[in-house]
Amino acid sequence: MGSLKISPSDWKKYVGKEIGTSDWYEVTQDEINEYGKIVGDMQWIHVDPERAKNESPYGRTVAHGNWVLSIIYSKLFSQLYTSINTRMTVNYGWNKIRFPAPTPVGKRVRLIAKVVDVRDADGGAYDVEFDFKIYVEGESKPCCVASKLSRFYSL
Repeated sequence: MGSLKISPSDWKKYVGKEIGTSDWYEVTQDEINEYGKIVGDMQWIHVDPERAKNESPYGRTVAHGNWVLSIIYSKLFSQLYTSINTRMTVNYGWNKIRFPAPTPVGKRVRLIAKVVDVRDADGGAYDVEFDFKIYVEGESKPCCVASKLSRFYSL
């Protein structure tokens, strides 16, 4: 895996292309517990390993779907590229998010990213649509599939 150096206008070169796969990232119970405390979601399926072992259809705790979303940029996608000649990047939004499979605590996940479209925006900015798929190690079905829009502003 290499880190691409990309200026805002460079994203156009990658339309329709996969730009890479992140390293594996371990889903830990401590991180899930902290996330649950921060967002106020302490549902047992996420934070009570003993109860989840006995009552969950997954046999263990699973990560919050929104936790999975929260690590996409900071922990996974950021490994794939370095912004150059960029004044600012803005989270413009999400078009579609699905969680087709669970994200078990204690497993590792990784991201595969593809550039779907790039549109010129005002002021030398570019709206980039990404297709993100996150896989749990050893599983063929992704745990998260998302369409993301980011706006990259040129210097």
